[in-house]
Amino acid sequence: MSEKLVFLTGHLAEDRLRETVDDLALAHADGHWRVINIGIKVAALMTEKIIKNRLKEPLAADRVIVPGRSRMDLESLSAHYGIPFQRGPDEVIDLPAFFGRGGKPPDLSQHDLKIFAEIIEAPMLSVDQIVARARVHAAAGADIIDIGCQPDTPFPHLEDTVRALASEGFKVSVDSGDFDELRRGAQAGADFVLSLDETTLDVIAGTSAVPVLVPKPHGDLPSLIRAIDKAEEMGLTYMADPILDPINFGFTTSLERYAELRRQRPDAPMLMGTGNLTELTDVDSQGLTALLVGICSELAITNVLVVQVSPHTRRTVQEHDASRRLMYRAHKDQSLPKGYDAGLLSLHELRPFPYTPGEIEELAKSLRDRNFRIEASADGVHIFNRDGHHVAIDPFELFPKLNVKDDGAHAFYLGYELAKAEIAWQLGKRYVQDQPLRWGVAADAKAEDLTHHAPEGATLASKKQKPVSEAGNNSEETLDAADRRGDRDDAEPGR
Repeated sequence: MSEKLVFLTGHLAEDRLRETVDDLALAHADGHWRVINIGIKVAALMTEKIIKNRLKEPLAADRVIVPGRSRMDLESLSAHYGIPFQRGPDEVIDLPAFFGRGGKPPDLSQHDLKIFAEIIEAPMLSVDQIVARARVHAAAGADIIDIGCQPDTPFPHLEDTVRALASEGFKVSVDSGDFDELRRGAQAGADFVLSLDETTLDVIAGTSAVPVLVPKPHGDLPSLIRAIDKAEEMGLTYMADPILDPINFGFTTSLERYAELRRQRPDAPMLMGTGNLTELTDVDSQGLTALLVGICSELAITNVLVVQVSPHTRRTVQEHDASRRLMYRAHKDQSLPKGYDAGLLSLHELRPFPYTPGEIEELAKSLRDRNFRIEASADGVHIFNRDGHHVAIDPFELFPKLNVKDDGAHAFYLGYELAKAEIAWQLGKRYVQDQPLRWGVAADAKAEDLTHHAPEGATLASKKQKPVSEAGNNSEETLDAADRRGDRDDAEPGR
């Protein structure tokens, strides 16, 4: 059954929205989509009261899509009209992606990959410090806290560490090349021990610890197969790790081992340690992480061991968490891992510039107030108000044209915003005035940015603006304010 949709908008966005919706309608020929101009200039400024006063006609729709930047009570509108009201994307340019998978944000709540997060310097930390570190890792997405032991480094508080972590509800693994430390950890109640081979399975005798099995000697897949067979004969739960090697030291061959093990043992639980690639390659680690998690998805590897030693991998747990959710969703959909989420696109964006230079020029011509708007587009950074429209690649070229040298507060504000816009232009990121640049999983976003991140479907002029004084006259009236004043309850629709 075809779905009937209504899009609400204002004067400035109407033409662009109609054009976009027409294109979408061709791609979704079984649906019936309609655009209604609610009769105000700036789409994002529509309110619940304005809609109820102006939208009297029967909507005859299955859903109503409102501009993303509008802050209306959608539940109230849904109850009033008897039709679900839904907030759309921030920008019209993002509407195709919004409707690309059934018109709903993708469900990224699920995954099938457990993250072991190693605290590699555990022997040098106190129990309390280890527990504090574990809380940080768990908040970032870790499922198991891995206690990393160090060669020739005493770890007298190993047992206390295992028990303290377990008492806080953490799953715990102990990672050591010293079999006595592995035995001590298992006897203290560790859930997993890394790593054993076909000759050392007796280390966990009498405990419930799950061994992670590795080849011995290194790279010898037949020895790992024998260890798996022995563990199964003993009735042990286990994981198998063929060991991922660094680039130029057997990386490709090690990938072949993972694939071959999966062919020979289709049901064997497997683990991959990703640190030999993320830690030992001087590149931003997000792409490497996503690639490795994609390999895990294809080979049904359901556990990864991650480490964060180098400063350039400081967000490795978050990167693995985002990657596992993306790959799981794409795998379930039998789809490419594309078009679901931008969390792993930290430096560049697929659609960085929502408005063309020509569209910005049209908006600039329509302004009637002194407040500056700032945009980044393909041709550089734009700043404009009723008195002028300026474009440059270097913001320092713009400052002399702004007439704010005697107004320190506004000069500071404009300098800050222009610097953000320049960074966005250089990298190909989305710039939204008065909002921080978004870096995906590479940096934490403030809580308020997560709840209101420039929702899409509005026009350029809908952004909150800062006033700028001119010739001693502080003008607080923005286009937004003028639009509000012009939209009294008794105003004529379509003015």
